Amino acid sequence: MSAQGAVLLGMPMNRLAVPALVLLVLAMMVLPLPTFMLDALFTLNIALAMIVLLVSLNARRPLDFSVFPTVLLLTTLMRLALNVASTRIILMQGHTGPDAAGKVIESFGNFLVGGNYVVGFVVFLILVIINFVVITKGAGRIAEVAARFTLDSMPGKQLAVDADLNAGFIDEAEARARRHDIGREADFYGAMDGASKFVRGDAIAGIIILLVNLIGGVLVGLFQHDLGLTEALGRYALLTVGDGLVTQIPALVISTAAGIVVSRASSEQDLSREFSTQVFGRPQTLYVSAAVLGTLGLIPGTPHAAFLSIALVLAGLGAWLMRRQRRIPELLSPEPEEESPATLDVTWADIPPVDVLALEIGYRLIPLVDRNQDGAALARITEARRAFAADMGLVVPLIRVRDNLQLKPNSYRITLKGVVVAQGELPGGQVLAVDMGDVLGRLDGTPGSDPLTGLPGIWIEAAKAEDAELRGFVVFTPADLIAREVEAVFRQHAPELLGRTEVQQLLDTLSRTQPGLVEDVTPRHLPLTSVQAVLQQLIAENVSIRDTRTLFETLAARAPTTQAIDELVETVRAALGRSIVDRLFEGRDTLHVIGLAAETETRLLNEMGEEGEALLTPATIDALNEAAERAVAEQARAGHPPVVLTSPALRPILSRLLRRNLPQLSVIAYAEVPADKMVQVTTELRIGADA
Repeated sequence: MSAQGAVLLGMPMNRLAVPALVLLVLAMMVLPLPTFMLDALFTLNIALAMIVLLVSLNARRPLDFSVFPTVLLLTTLMRLALNVASTRIILMQGHTGPDAAGKVIESFGNFLVGGNYVVGFVVFLILVIINFVVITKGAGRIAEVAARFTLDSMPGKQLAVDADLNAGFIDEAEARARRHDIGREADFYGAMDGASKFVRGDAIAGIIILLVNLIGGVLVGLFQHDLGLTEALGRYALLTVGDGLVTQIPALVISTAAGIVVSRASSEQDLSREFSTQVFGRPQTLYVSAAVLGTLGLIPGTPHAAFLSIALVLAGLGAWLMRRQRRIPELLSPEPEEESPATLDVTWADIPPVDVLALEIGYRLIPLVDRNQDGAALARITEARRAFAADMGLVVPLIRVRDNLQLKPNSYRITLKGVVVAQGELPGGQVLAVDMGDVLGRLDGTPGSDPLTGLPGIWIEAAKAEDAELRGFVVFTPADLIAREVEAVFRQHAPELLGRTEVQQLLDTLSRTQPGLVEDVTPRHLPLTSVQAVLQQLIAENVSIRDTRTLFETLAARAPTTQAIDELVETVRAALGRSIVDRLFEGRDTLHVIGLAAETETRLLNEMGEEGEALLTPATIDALNEAAERAVAEQARAGHPPVVLTSPALRPILSRLLRRNLPQLSVIAYAEVPADKMVQVTTELRIGADA
């Protein structure tokens, strides 16, 4: 056996079904078929149409039959190929009798229309009109409108998925599946909009094929087989009608299935059960219908038997449904539960897990985080997480949202690993107007502050928000303030959010594009904990880790010679210097910095020696902080960012000492300044008697 034959034998049969069907269609168009095979293929075509109809009836949502547009194309091609094959046989052998094109066409021509080809033509045209004008046109319009609305609603659906993911209602895998379904739904309705053109073309082709068979058959009978006009018309017309009916009836069935699929709304039940529940589920409607029919049945001249019998059936069905609905609550009533035995032991599984980040709210704030009401806070939290990830290169873990009845109705609190790190209360019906520096006039209200920037604000009534915006104030709604409080928490505590799991996810993402680079760093030279410590220290100093390639290339080059975290951090900072400086000075060419006085630098180095800041006296630390506060204030008055420039040996020590009291202060080393930048010391940090 050849290798290709072995491969074909090893393929599953379901993978060969569609290619075999396409080859069969092509063969029917080219090769002459015997009548028994034509009968089998016509029967198969009818069976396929019934299968498609039943599948569409049992589908609970359109995506359950997402392959339907392709099925519609294949079945249309199969019908057209059967028309070609039957046309060939009718024109070649139609003179021999009514069974010349097989028993199926003969039965449709004789039994369904009683052998009357005039009736057959009328029935054929009616089927074509129903299929083309009514069902296909309506289904195509539904698919067109559904495709338009589905595309318009895609952004909202994506935001809803992000909100559910952010709130913890779903995990990442389910969110990915929902996003995939949203895209598939849009593709499905778009494909159905185009697939309706197949049925339209099939109907037109059916009429043309009917005329070709009739005219061509009569001409062949007259000039090739010496038949009379009446005899030729009788034979070929009956065969033509049978051929048209045997293909148009399956086409009508599949068009009906298409209309059912595109008009079907997503549900947990199949169409039969949903139809019976919604149409015949209310006894009152059946009673009213029975009364109307009974009244019509009593009018003289109307068919009494038909009207009254149907009225009795509807009344009986209504009575049965009413008795059944009365029994359902009894059947569903809960049985008394037996008391469960007390737990004999406590296991590790009984300890509830601690959420990394959690938002707890009072009951009046539930609409702000409820996906079914508005959930505006959830959408804004997701936007803040996305912006932070794009800025710092760190994906904040999912924030668990829950209601807490122990809180005040308008209160909230945020916990970090089970510990409360922020809390607040939002006045009902009010918004916060924050002065960003350029406002006209003043507002009357209760003082407040922006949780993210700390800028002062005024609580005002929501109706005055537009007036405050016209004056230059930035107005934050309660949803905005909750999201900004959450953002302030994860920005302030970002290093604590970078756990081993997050570091491993970062490494997995980088390894897809730079697999060798990750292996050179960990586990070859550095353990995962050291990589985590380096990244945490960078984030603690507000250094973005987005440039993972440069970061890990630097670690790969430096790690073989040292594993000291401070030295690795300083090396990485030097490599990321342009990014650090650009973030601090917003792309300026001249860097106005705070410089360290020479005597201050000498004093610090002498006191520390080789032990570092541990040997600094409390007096020196206090004097250093006071000098830094004066320098930062002077920098602010001059309009320059609070950045201290010092030597690489002092940079990490000064950063740790000064950022405790001045978190807005940044400390950079000479090695981090790009060569094309100019440095100008505008403020001098000096400690001592002459400070």
